[in-house]
Amino acid sequence: MNPRDYYRQHRRLAAATGVAFLFVVAAAGWAARGRADAPRYVTASAAEGSITSVVQATGTINPLTTVPVGSYVSGTVKYIFADFNTRVRSGQVLAQLDPETYRAQVVQARGNLDTAVANERNLAASVTAQQAVIKSNQANVDKTKAAANYARMNTQRNLDLMQRGILPRDQGDLSQSGLEQADAALRAADAQLSQAIAQLAQMQAQLDQAGAQVKAMQGALDLAESNLRYCTILSPIDGTVVVRNVTVGQSVAASLQAPVVFSIAQDLTRMQLYAATDESDTGNIKIGTEASFQVDAFPNETFHGHVSAIRLNATTVQNVVTYNTIIDFENPDGRLLPGETAYATIPTGHVARTTTIPNAAIRFTPSLPAAQIQRLYDQYAIPAAVANARTGGSHVVWAVQPGDKIRPFAIRVGITDYTSTQLVEGDIHPGDQLVTGEAVPGEVPANGPAGTPPPRFGAPRR
Repeated sequence: MNPRDYYRQHRRLAAATGVAFLFVVAAAGWAARGRADAPRYVTASAAEGSITSVVQATGTINPLTTVPVGSYVSGTVKYIFADFNTRVRSGQVLAQLDPETYRAQVVQARGNLDTAVANERNLAASVTAQQAVIKSNQANVDKTKAAANYARMNTQRNLDLMQRGILPRDQGDLSQSGLEQADAALRAADAQLSQAIAQLAQMQAQLDQAGAQVKAMQGALDLAESNLRYCTILSPIDGTVVVRNVTVGQSVAASLQAPVVFSIAQDLTRMQLYAATDESDTGNIKIGTEASFQVDAFPNETFHGHVSAIRLNATTVQNVVTYNTIIDFENPDGRLLPGETAYATIPTGHVARTTTIPNAAIRFTPSLPAAQIQRLYDQYAIPAAVANARTGGSHVVWAVQPGDKIRPFAIRVGITDYTSTQLVEGDIHPGDQLVTGEAVPGEVPANGPAGTPPPRFGAPRR
């Protein structure tokens, strides 16, 4: 049959076959597009192992005891007998200030003291002389009193004789006048005695004042001698000089506080690390915990010590609160130096033979509509407190199911080592594939620990 005639006879069948072919092609394209648009997930396996939670902090190395040595007096540095890294003994001379000014002050204070002592002695002699004057006046009062008594008795006799007519009246008047004169003399002697007693009290007060002045001058002399001794700066302890702040010829001014001229580390074989730990970590750090740290000077070595204290004085920088955690360690060979930066690792917990969850799986949330996520929560009975609040260590993780689907699991976690977290409660078992992120469209997702592929992670949980 002619092909043209065949086509004419089967034209409808050919048209139907073409339409069917186009429909199949379109359906295949839509299916492929749908699979391309479906999320592609990055997963990591839950595993069984051990977890050690740690606190990591940065700090500085310091001697166990550092004593700042200051100058209590002002002056010019005349001699220096110690330098950086010098080993010194207690009482050893470190530096000498020019003492000439303070020697002159000592001489002046000693002269003032001698003058005050001489004045005190002079007043003491005057008091003794005044006491003698008082005794003399007391004797004069007694003598005058006796004379007045005699005049009184004699006058009485003369008055009796005058009344009897034996003596003339003139003789009686004369006796009466003598009695009055004797009484006046007695009153004068009493007044003189009172004046002498008052003068003695005044001299005694002056003597007391002179004694106080002697003590003041003695104190001034002691101060001057102390200042002279302070011109010689001594080491208070055995140790090593780690700071020297003065040079020969430099003026030292000790006005409001003693300037620090040296700092001496008592023992560089026993040192401390001051690690600045975050306030959220201090509750997990226990006294006596063995800690490790590294320094830049020996990057391939790890040093060990023990937590001895968490100091209560907080440091706040840009609203970040930290506390100094003190780590004591031995430094027998003196390799670690004061002031070095150290990077400390402080264990806060350890669990063996437990199921571990990748931290990226805990942080992951799928990029699905909120309504769809809520339907999945309702379908798999995820409590609202876990889905929304996520408090008390409760979280939601997503596991891959057959058919490239995912489902949520409510879990409760324990300690973490910043890579994995301990599973305390939840229907997750070692080997389960947990979603840690979503692959970027066009890339093939890779399975493995979080951080190995280049995924686009879901929004972190808060």
